[in-house]
Order: sequence, then structure tokens, then C-alpha cells
Amino acid sequence: MIIPSIDLMGGQAVQLVGGKEMAIEAGDPRPIAEKFRLAGDIAVIDLDAALGQGDNRALIEDLVKLAPCRVGGGIRDVETAIRWLDAGADKIILGTAAKPEILSQLPRDRVIAALDAVEGEVVTHGWTTKTGASVENRMAELREFVGGFLVTFVEREGRMQGTDMDATRRLARAAGDAKLTVAGGFTTPEDIAMADEAGADAQVGMALYTGHLDLGDAIAAPLKSDRPDGLWPTVVCDEHGHALGLVYSDAQSLRVAVERQVGAYHSRKRGLWVKGETSGATQELLKIDLDCDRDALRFTVRQAGTGFCHLDTWTCWGADEGLPALARLIAERRDVAPEGSYTQRLFNEPGLLEAKLIEEAGELGEATDAEDVAHEAADVIYFALTAAARAGVPLSAIEAQLNQRSRKVTRRPGNAK
Repeated sequence: MIIPSIDLMGGQAVQLVGGKEMAIEAGDPRPIAEKFRLAGDIAVIDLDAALGQGDNRALIEDLVKLAPCRVGGGIRDVETAIRWLDAGADKIILGTAAKPEILSQLPRDRVIAALDAVEGEVVTHGWTTKTGASVENRMAELREFVGGFLVTFVEREGRMQGTDMDATRRLARAAGDAKLTVAGGFTTPEDIAMADEAGADAQVGMALYTGHLDLGDAIAAPLKSDRPDGLWPTVVCDEHGHALGLVYSDAQSLRVAVERQVGAYHSRKRGLWVKGETSGATQELLKIDLDCDRDALRFTVRQAGTGFCHLDTWTCWGADEGLPALARLIAERRDVAPEGSYTQRLFNEPGLLEAKLIEEAGELGEATDAEDVAHEAADVIYFALTAAARAGVPLSAIEAQLNQRSRKVTRRPGNAK
């Protein structure tokens, strides 16, 4: 898999050659992150913090809200590491601070140890100091404390001359159950496919920024198909993970989907098909996942209109149910509820919705019977979703908040106010 990289310096996305020579200033990283997130995790490296010349903290706090980010650069102690995990970083990358005494105080599955190497030897201090230690030996020291390793082949970084595939295969074995990510020299989909087959992810920057490597092609690189037509079955899901339907993709449709960030597929009857161009039921593409066997895709989309199916239902299996369906219904009624209806009163009558929230929450707190608890909880959820709809907040934003809270390392005591 590809891990797109965003290096930050002076509030801008940049690309350096050999970690020193400025090659590209790409500007505001936010729109870059919105596109790169289609591939999954993004590596966000604060070069200023790493060099001790300031930081890009506020900017990174924006980026972790846009995409799942692996945050690195200037993380040298437990407190800073936990602060980034609490701020929403999916994972953190530690370089010189990747020592057992620090790593042992952090959640293993969310920590990546960065090892920079020249001809197989670990180097530090901006790649200027040789340590005498091999990458394999350093991995053996750290792998029980980390969920992953990021190995940068310094002599290849930013030079787009291809990566060291023999070393990649060797290091993937040395990483054990920790996931290996390799950086330095990736330029083609074939490079990424070989790394994936070896059990490693490919962290890519320069090739993407220069346009030498198309992101859609990079995402598709590990894919294979056992179909005579070579198509990839594609499960389309909404933001809540509910399956909307089954379609097919090919290299062309995947490129279009990524470039335009839309639901674009391959129709076996008419070729390239962009969902909603004629019906108005458009899709905003949020993420692309490859399955474990690399022979199927999942598109996560923000569906508009009546739904995905040509029969004007939300899914190809009929109407949607549950909280997502309820949230959409309430949001739709915000603007079309009849004058004087209860829904219209909840949206517009001062104090009514607030009073109902307090009332129903109190009744839920007092309920003890299972059926009563379910009934009162349903009331609370209904009025909470109404409050969210009144403010224009979708259910997906609430889910994102809950997901972020579940991953915080620092826990509040939770005492009553």
C-alpha cells in the first residue's frame, strides 16, 4: 500500500532532496491531505520541529481532523507523544526518541520507530552521524515496543531512482509482527506492488508531487483480478459503513475517481461511469480500501440525492435503516416540515428542544427496566439528532468525535459536574 507523505516547513508542504535541498514548495497542505486521504494513512512530518526551528503544530491539528495521520518530527518525549495521540494522530513516529524507556510508556499499536539508514547503517542527527548499528539490529531491540517501523533509505530519498527491493524484503522479515514502511526512491506502481508483496508499505512524496506517479495508479498497484475482463469488484459504502451496492472498477475509472474525488466506476455496458452525472445522486469519494487478498475494493462515499440504486432507494437492497436513516430524515424535515408541525416547532420554537432533551435524559437516567431503557434512549437519541440537524451537524461528525475520543490516551475522570 502507498502512504502519501506531507512534509511541513514554514506552514507549507515541501519536498526536499536528501533532507536538505528544497525541491518543491507545494503550498497549503490541507487540500493535499484531502486528496491523499483517499489512500488511507498520511505521513505528516514537521520538519521545523525536527530541526528545532519552530513547529507547525496548529496546522497539523487541522490535518489530523481531515485524514488519518502518522505524525512525526520533533517528538522527543512521552508527553509530546501522548499530546499528539490525544490530539487525533492515528499514529506517531519517533526517531531519536525511539528508545525502550520511552516506547514502553506508549500504546504499542500506535507507535512507529523511524530508522534512517545509509547502506544499511542507522544514521542520526539529520543523517550526518553514523551509529555503527545495522537496521536489523535496531529493529530487534525495538520491535516488542512498536507496531511499525519507518525505514528511510537516505541515499535514495527524494531522488526518484527506485528503491532497494532486496533490502525491503529483508527488513520486512526482520520487523516480525511490526508493520514495515519504507521511504526513499519509490517512483512507479510496480515498485509499490513489489513492496506490498514483500509485506511493506511504500511512503511516497516526491513522485506524487512532481506528477511522476499518479495517486490512482499507486493505490491500484497491489491489485490483481481473477476475472477474464480484469475488473476489480468494488463495494460502495456510505460514511457509516453501510453497503450501498456492488460495482466494478478498472485502472481508468480509479484514476478518474481519485483525480475528481467522486464515485467513478466501470460499467460493463457503457465503460466509464461517474455516479450521479445524469441522476443528480452524486457521490463525494472519501476513501479507498483494498481487501486483504488485493482483489477487491471498497469505496467509502458521501452519497447525495435519493441514494445509490437506480430504483431511487438508498441501497441496492432497498431502504436504509437505523440511525443514519433517521438522521437524514430529520435533516430533510428541517426545511420542509409543515408550519405548526411538531418537527417544525422543535426546530423553531425557542426552548422547546432544550426542554425535551433535559426531560428525556432525566427519564433515561431513572429507567431501570430493559424495555424502558431502550424506549427512553430512543427518545434521547431522536432529540439529540434533532439538535444536531438544527445546527447542520451530520451524524458522521458525531461518529468522528466518538472515534477520536475512543483513541485518546489521556482519560478524563468523568465526574459529575
